Amino acid sequence: MTSINRRTLLRAGLAGGVASTVAGAPAFAFQPSGRPVLTHGVQSGDATASEAVVWTRADRPGRMWVQVSRRPDLKGARIVRGPVVTPETDFTGKVRLRGLPAGERLHYRVTVESLDRPGLVSAGLRGKLTTAPTRRDDIRFVWTGDVVGQGWGIDPAYGGLKLFESMRRRRPDFLLHSGDTVYADGPLLPSVTLPDGRVWTNLVTEEKSKVAETLKEFRGQYAYNLLDDAYKRFAAEVPQINQWDDHEVTNNWYPGEVLDDARYTEKRVDVLAARAHRAYHEWVPTPRSQGAVHRKLSYGPLLDVFVLDMRTFKDVNDGNTYADPNRGLLGREQREWLIRGLERSRATWKVIANDLPLGVVVPDGATAQEGVAQGDPGAPKGRELEFAQVLQSAHRAGVTGIVLLTADVHYTAAQHYDPARAAIQDFTPFWEFVSGPAHAGAFGPNALDGTFGPRLAYSHVPPAANTSPAEGFQHFGEVNIDGRSGAFTVHLRDREGASLWSTTLKPA
Repeated sequence: MTSINRRTLLRAGLAGGVASTVAGAPAFAFQPSGRPVLTHGVQSGDATASEAVVWTRADRPGRMWVQVSRRPDLKGARIVRGPVVTPETDFTGKVRLRGLPAGERLHYRVTVESLDRPGLVSAGLRGKLTTAPTRRDDIRFVWTGDVVGQGWGIDPAYGGLKLFESMRRRRPDFLLHSGDTVYADGPLLPSVTLPDGRVWTNLVTEEKSKVAETLKEFRGQYAYNLLDDAYKRFAAEVPQINQWDDHEVTNNWYPGEVLDDARYTEKRVDVLAARAHRAYHEWVPTPRSQGAVHRKLSYGPLLDVFVLDMRTFKDVNDGNTYADPNRGLLGREQREWLIRGLERSRATWKVIANDLPLGVVVPDGATAQEGVAQGDPGAPKGRELEFAQVLQSAHRAGVTGIVLLTADVHYTAAQHYDPARAAIQDFTPFWEFVSGPAHAGAFGPNALDGTFGPRLAYSHVPPAANTSPAEGFQHFGEVNIDGRSGAFTVHLRDREGASLWSTTLKPA
């Protein structure tokens, strides 16, 4: 990516547009008339102290450009030349902005320039992002998961994806999206009758009318969410850190699985996952276009975020009582990466973003287990073995300030883990906070497994399984880290943004 300056733009005679050289650009057989159109807004992601990813999608091939400035009017903006968006990526494009100032609220504007008519530029779409600090500054972020699940789609009469507007009003520095960013296995019906006789009317697209199997259908899952105004406003103002979990592909999937599901003509999960993975990286503002999603992001001396991938390397869902330490959810490479990262981190707080909860039992059918725990309160077995290794290694290295943030189970809860209550003793006490769903059926509560000594401090659960978003029980969590004291305050909030429960953790 290269930059052009403001004088070059003025010489080109473009009032808010840009021009590029198209020699050697790919030729396409179709070109819609008129200016390019940005079809699904703008998004940003993985905003570090010096970099951020900016995303958009156009209706045709074109050159992506981004202006970025400290000023809302973009005066003196730096202009960054992005990729040519093509059908190969469903006309989506991402630009990695580099050399950004740390700890700043920045403004950006995205355009796409026609390839066949240089100088003909789309209307610009504006966005905002906040870069990570390098000093002891206040930090505020939100987290949630599970969007458009269990058949509950966009119904404007019930506020659409209203929780995203409630999160936007909290003015967070970033969103930690804890997985199930879409429900590729959750088709929508035109309408659903609620228990009290009211009717929920879904906006339905072709891709959301069946389970996703083709690349086009997986892409359509992400396009659907961006049809909602609240979601699109939020995405334009708050940078995201995204994980993926099961519903980006299909429920409770693991590598090598072959489906026994009549809804699917393609039964091989590995084939579906490859298509889903591609659509995910095309439509989500991730920092890469392929590969595993685990990574660490630093927010100055107060916070490191360790983003886990608990799906790509997952072992088969069975009874989860094996004694093989080489099996698990993370895989050896990611497990060792996490241990090293925790030991080397000098941040006051080390947030582990685990898209599957640690101590909550998540069954997969009558006998198999989807998550880490299996309900046996004794010594670690199965997938618990690798998390015992992580916690024990951190304890022996003197690591403090570990906090787990998760979603997945469709209710919100706070759970404290202590070796005094556990089957093993050599780990340092920590908290795990659960939040969600963002917009899906509400469930719970699930049982807690006693292996790591959890104590339930709070939960907010629905009266019945698959309670609709119309009844509430949609949740997000909010973290505020005080720049001076280092205090870590957690709020568990409802769909309207009201705090249901909170606690403040003091630094060690």
